[in-house]
Amino acid sequence: QVQLVESGGGAVQAGGSLRLSCAASGRTFSSYAMAWFRQAPGKEREFVARIGWFGNTAYADSVKGRFAISRDNVKNEVYLQMNSLKPEDTAVYYCAAAVRGGSSLTSSYDYWGQGTQVTVSS
Repeated sequence: QVQLVESGGGAVQAGGSLRLSCAASGRTFSSYAMAWFRQAPGKEREFVARIGWFGNTAYADSVKGRFAISRDNVKNEVYLQMNSLKPEDTAVYYCAAAVRGGSSLTSSYDYWGQGTQVTVSS
């Protein structure tokens, strides 16, 4: 069983930055693919970024060049650095872990955090 706890959300003006963190329990964290998803009110949960166990990354087109995902396998944490934030980035951001593989699909992920709110004002 893996528990994921997100932190770092908040309110920021457009153009600003935030860094989200996700702390994971479990001794096999380094073998998991990790990802960030987000869900805005009235919309489906959507893929933001993912990172494989050896550090390979992928991003949604909407955040490419502005967001960066990284992981620390010693601290059992994954991060999402968000720069040049836009009002359309407003959502609840979720951390997710995949025991095998991992993709841009929510169904690929076995464990989810409770989410952290990010609000970007214009």
